[in-house]
Amino acid sequence: MTLPVLIDCDTGIDDAIALTYLACRSDVEIAGIVSTGGNVPVAAVHRNNLSLSELLGLDAPVALGESTPLVQEPMYADDTHGPQGIGHAVLPDPARAEDARSGARLWVDMARAHPGELVGLVLGPHTNLALALEIDPELPRLLKRLHIMGGAINHRGNTGATSEWNIAVDPEAAQRVLAAFSTARERPVLGSLEATETVRFTEDTLDGLRGLAERTGHPVAGILVDALRWYFEFHRADGFGWMAHVHDPLVTAHAVTGDFAGTRPLAVDVELAGTLTRGQTVGDELGRWGRAPNVDVLTDVRPAAFIAHLLATLETALSITR
Repeated sequence: MTLPVLIDCDTGIDDAIALTYLACRSDVEIAGIVSTGGNVPVAAVHRNNLSLSELLGLDAPVALGESTPLVQEPMYADDTHGPQGIGHAVLPDPARAEDARSGARLWVDMARAHPGELVGLVLGPHTNLALALEIDPELPRLLKRLHIMGGAINHRGNTGATSEWNIAVDPEAAQRVLAAFSTARERPVLGSLEATETVRFTEDTLDGLRGLAERTGHPVAGILVDALRWYFEFHRADGFGWMAHVHDPLVTAHAVTGDFAGTRPLAVDVELAGTLTRGQTVGDELGRWGRAPNVDVLTDVRPAAFIAHLLATLETALSITR
């Protein structure tokens, strides 16, 4: 039996790797893809998702999400991901059609089609999931579990001083989602920066992907190499050296395997009013709020094991589907 997964992403270099990883797993059914604006405008995200899904042989519906956050003006990270979101890579124009539904409607329809079975995966801002909750407030009880890449708990931010990108783009949406999912079947899993930044792609990782691209001949493998070169260049310019923090694939792999990290329960909320801290995910480590934990935060990551698993999974599947 395959695990149905809906992926909501703002593709994005690390989102592209995560989407490819899911497509490479025979035990996963990608039930839907929602394009959310974030790393680049939603039109570019949507083109990336349509093109990559076509190259990967996916027939899952790809729905266009909202173009703006719930409250604030949009912001983009083209310096991080390139003007089209995919670094130095050039994607072919997609021939496949988009799904006619909105991103929010696809969330609802897929959850109703797979009650108690669908895994939700948010790798970008929460805008479309927040809007889906307006359509059907029962979503937290319909999903099997929600997995989120976002936030920074007791860790510096990567957008503001204390805020992480996916939350900072639409803090109101993230706050609404975390509040609504306090009644979920299982607590959402939050892959925040202190976990995901342990995953560091180095030149050895890049060489591994280059070799994979040569051996498999699959076009997506070459696309990921070209995309990652931009990501490495950005991290070097940002003072991290020739490497890249690759966030989304760890959260994705944990969502479908339960492996490569542990979790700990924590009450978490999103700061909406702070002049210096808007978008910060605040964890109540000492229980001062008197609230029950509403998320399970990823911890104790095994980055080397995860990277080896990621490369092996891609090589096996892309060799077959080239």
